Amino acid sequence: MTASRLPAPFRATDLPERVTIYEVGPRDGLQNESTTVATSVKAEFVLRLVDAGLPAVEVTSFVHPEWVPQLADADDLLGLLPRETGTAPQVRLPVLVPNERGLERALEAGVTDIAVFASATETFAQRNLNRSVEESLAMVSPVVARALEAGLAVRGYLSMCFGDPWEGEVPLARVVGVASRLADLGCGELSLGDTIGVATPGHVTALLDDLENAGLTREHIAVHFHDTYGQALANTLAALRAGVTTVDASAGGLGGCPYARSATGNLATEDLVWMLTGLGVETGVDLGKLVETSVWMAEQLGRPSPSRVVRALAKGSS
Repeated sequence: MTASRLPAPFRATDLPERVTIYEVGPRDGLQNESTTVATSVKAEFVLRLVDAGLPAVEVTSFVHPEWVPQLADADDLLGLLPRETGTAPQVRLPVLVPNERGLERALEAGVTDIAVFASATETFAQRNLNRSVEESLAMVSPVVARALEAGLAVRGYLSMCFGDPWEGEVPLARVVGVASRLADLGCGELSLGDTIGVATPGHVTALLDDLENAGLTREHIAVHFHDTYGQALANTLAALRAGVTTVDASAGGLGGCPYARSATGNLATEDLVWMLTGLGVETGVDLGKLVETSVWMAEQLGRPSPSRVVRALAKGSS
């Protein structure tokens, strides 16, 4: 990709100088695929993303195979990945763990970063975890405690922060309450999930303000937007202007949520990098390599990438 294929940067003074992109493609992006993706392909996907300069690539989940068959090869996949990721040993390779058994597997595999998850709504907690919100927090509490004792970094995912397909709009106070509980357990970073993609910029800003008032400062917050209504980039920009500096995204726009109807793909990493490049915000990501990776992954899956930037740049280079 030539420099002419990058947007001209116009620095915005109300944005952070640098944004950390937390790549979820290998886990959240692939977990919903109906056709099994070969473990070797997943490993190459991860390594290509690392080579493109992404600082955090969530690899897989130690969930029970019956829940998410696509991730049944978690142990084998980690066995194919080097502990030191080439020339970038600082790259984080987190895994999602649902319970203490998952944590044990992660520790055995030498993982240094984990993520746990919870829901802001009761219906989704029951459908996703077969537990109430309170019971799910009780389940992850010992996971977080043991992980911190072992020196692991712990991230907390919070789903349904902006809307729930069964319950409708989710009160801000409910989201703040569950987020505060996750922080109290010891999660060093909280990822706010717009699981069905209904958030709008004003809603994002209001939630961040309420979280700040509850003591959850921006440096501990990440955002995770889905693009169901085409609002993911607008919502991301609102979060960045409010002081957030970590954004979840999925290479090629892969993924959704297997437990929530109406949940379409994640924000495409390429679309995010294109916007941030135009805003003069540093990411450390090589957009050319990233696009090549998503084109390659689309070929493995047998369908075109939903990312507009991938389609535009791939077409332009053909």
